[in-house]
Amino acid sequence: MLALTGAVAVVVALPLTVASAGQVGDAGRAAGPAAPRGDAKAGAGTARRSPFLLGIGLATAARCGPELTTPDGIEAQTCVLTQGEDTWARTYYRNATGASLDSVLSLMGPGARTVQTHCATGADDEPATCETPRERRRGGPDAYTAVTEFAERGAEGALLLRSGSNS
Repeated sequence: MLALTGAVAVVVALPLTVASAGQVGDAGRAAGPAAPRGDAKAGAGTARRSPFLLGIGLATAARCGPELTTPDGIEAQTCVLTQGEDTWARTYYRNATGASLDSVLSLMGPGARTVQTHCATGADDEPATCETPRERRRGGPDAYTAVTEFAERGAEGALLLRSGSNS
């Protein structure tokens, strides 16, 4: 009877050890690579693993120029963003001039490729952003530059601020 009791004790202790090891493994997995989120229509078989994973999805790298401010009240910072194989431009801005402005965000890349977006810059004095569409990266992230120009409304509007992703 003593041998049987010892065997039962080992069987009972083993599941507790495995459950405990599983919880520790779960904590390590939260900080490790995870599967990329793909298009639901594409199916799980088409998802690719990326070296840019941080456990919560694809990491986004940002290369930003300086934060600029004009005496008239425009603040802006422009960045080139890269996530996996995609790249795009984003500008963070605030318009405290009291007037709506014209603004254009341009992403320039290899092969003289340029993508432009016209940004709706209202006069509400609230922080806002504007982005170009994402495109598949051609070359390294440092091959891209972004520039945002803010001007008075109209064809003859004066240029008020030019913000770039380079320092």
